[in-house]
Amino acid sequence: MIRDEGLLARLEALAAAVVVDAEPAHDFSHVQRVVHNARILGRAAQAAGEPVDEVQLEIAALLHELVNLPKNHPNSSRSGDLCAEAAYSALRQEGVAREDAEAIASAIRDHAFSKGATPTTLEGCILQDADRLDAIGAIGIARCFATTAAMKRPFYAPEDPFCTNRDPDDKQWGIDHFYKKLLKLQAGFHTEAARAIAARRSAFLQTYLDELASEILP
Repeated sequence: MIRDEGLLARLEALAAAVVVDAEPAHDFSHVQRVVHNARILGRAAQAAGEPVDEVQLEIAALLHELVNLPKNHPNSSRSGDLCAEAAYSALRQEGVAREDAEAIASAIRDHAFSKGATPTTLEGCILQDADRLDAIGAIGIARCFATTAAMKRPFYAPEDPFCTNRDPDDKQWGIDHFYKKLLKLQAGFHTEAARAIAARRSAFLQTYLDELASEILP
């Protein structure tokens, strides 16, 4: 896809407008970080000889939050499908070729962790990696607790903060999200560049949990 700075600027404005009232875990700063991650991973793939359409990838990252249902919404797992539909419609209205719009929508459709799907294109895999990188490390911890506060959940279960003798329930407790999702992400990255970044960020998650345990356990 040929790069069109005017199109990118308009899509960026759309992406920013849609999330203007979003909670911090899914605001426009999140979108910008995912775009940044996608660029890094896309360039790494290109350098390794993998044919990435970097413009499609950047647009998919820009538009991946056009629809994002709350985590406690009964249809939250459909966010990716709804977002893909919205992105396709916006792109076609902008005059983007059908095959490019379909490719971008495909990348968006399966990126979400809650859907549990593996993308079928390299751009989709990179977008999924880019989004998941923003869920771990220091920024991932900040986003986790922003969502915890938005959902009015306690930080941890007093009787078993670290899910030692129970299954994690991140609908009830903030720290449970580490065990339900965040610590599992490292095993699911698709690209070598993402796996290298994820290793460091995942280690930081465990360091945080170790420090937290030293502060809250008797």
